[in-house]
Amino acid sequence: MSDTEIKGPGYRVLYDANSATVHFEGSLRLGTAEYEPIAALLNSVLEQRPQAITLRMTDLVFLNSSGINTLYKFAIAIRKLGGLAVHVQASSTISWQSKSLPNLRKFLPTITLTMN
Repeated sequence: MSDTEIKGPGYRVLYDANSATVHFEGSLRLGTAEYEPIAALLNSVLEQRPQAITLRMTDLVFLNSSGINTLYKFAIAIRKLGGLAVHVQASSTISWQSKSLPNLRKFLPTITLTMN
């Protein structure tokens, strides 16, 4: 899979194939169905079966509940797949991240969360 980018008003999601890193930027305030392209991108990353995936959230200032649900579903898919290391890079200064991202461990206990 080559690099892929999804852009919309005020946000960008970019997959860097060389580092198997998904970068989230801006503010994601989409409706549930509008997260489908992002969910499809995440699932296509899983289909490539990299040894590790990094989710870089440090530049994502807001993610609504539909987006958080999309991340939780992704974590469940990773758990079902097995054998994949997941690293999440987050910012402790962005309140939704410190509240919601640690909950990813409920769905994927092996996840590594780094709060800068």
